[in-house]
Amino acid sequence: MTTDPVEADATRANELFYEIKDGVGVVTLNRPQARNALTIPMYERLAEICETIPTDGSVHALIITGAGDKAFAAGTDISHFHDFSTPEQGLAYEAAAEANFATYDACPVPVIAAISGACTGGGAGIAACCDLRLATRSLKFGFPIARTLGNCLSASTLYRLVALIGEARTKDLLLTSRLMLAEEALAIGLVNEVLEDHAALMARAFELAATLKGHAPLTMRATKVLLSRIRDHGPAAEDADWIGRIYASDDFKEGREAFLAKRKPAWRGR
Repeated sequence: MTTDPVEADATRANELFYEIKDGVGVVTLNRPQARNALTIPMYERLAEICETIPTDGSVHALIITGAGDKAFAAGTDISHFHDFSTPEQGLAYEAAAEANFATYDACPVPVIAAISGACTGGGAGIAACCDLRLATRSLKFGFPIARTLGNCLSASTLYRLVALIGEARTKDLLLTSRLMLAEEALAIGLVNEVLEDHAALMARAFELAATLKGHAPLTMRATKVLLSRIRDHGPAAEDADWIGRIYASDDFKEGREAFLAKRKPAWRGR
């Protein structure tokens, strides 16, 4: 039995929904029957969204969430690993994964992860690339691969985790394969807020996105870029390009004039 290519494309398209609501991009990982386990096309589509999102202020934030309240995303669909048997296959998979994660990390607008339930493996990797993380009390975050698949994380993913939660906690999660719950995640700053349920989670995500709408797009973008450079290069990271761009921008002029006139600035992202 063969699969109709059109039907296969439709199935892949339904695995991830993307829409824009009042200037907020919303990505929904949509495989609730599989706890939103990630397929390769889902990773690639999310990267495409992050790479092509407008930078003119028309989309001021991106929310990523999972369908339903059971999981944000429970790792990569195991079917992708069925035929793996060579070093080259593992290297190719991790290289492609890191290219996608780097694209999420570099998304030019603030990215909010709205997490209910399981956030493991590749799902936890996506959440780690987001700028702000909100979660429900049902959060379970981690990489339990030492007791499940027996694979490993790439150095770049580990580096991102260490920057986020520290080396000691990264070792703890990976070596014990335990899952971090909401209270601990909030206490260590992994998540910014904990909400009671999925409805409250999404309401707060949109409220936070609305707050970001009133902020200067270039300032937020420069903050993201320079923090990423600092993670890689320390305090000697190059910043002249963004400092020059910001101080010569129309938005800086607008902000200055609005401040003096005691009115709200009208940001244009340039």
